[in-house]
Amino acid sequence: MVVQLSENDFLEDVFGSKGRIRVLRALVEEGEMNISQLARRTGMNHTAVDRHCERLRELGLIREKRYGKIRILEVDFHEFEVHLKKGYGLNMLVDKVNRR
Repeated sequence: MVVQLSENDFLEDVFGSKGRIRVLRALVEEGEMNISQLARRTGMNHTAVDRHCERLRELGLIREKRYGKIRILEVDFHEFEVHLKKGYGLNMLVDKVNRR
């Protein structure tokens, strides 16, 4: 499934936040992680990581699995592409992971 995100959401909420970029990078590199692991890996505090993860979930870029009180996070895309063309604007496509 391919999902197209709005320009404002994607640019401002992902590229405008170093924290969100660090969270995404850690999840892409490590796979699944919980909030505490993400906080250690990114060097951010637990609350900041949680806020960034919430917004990334809203944007459809990560998903959460719950095992009791434990929340495991992982990316929810196979890959995404951003195309910027002068005079043509911005085109973003997110290739979503097939869920079972």
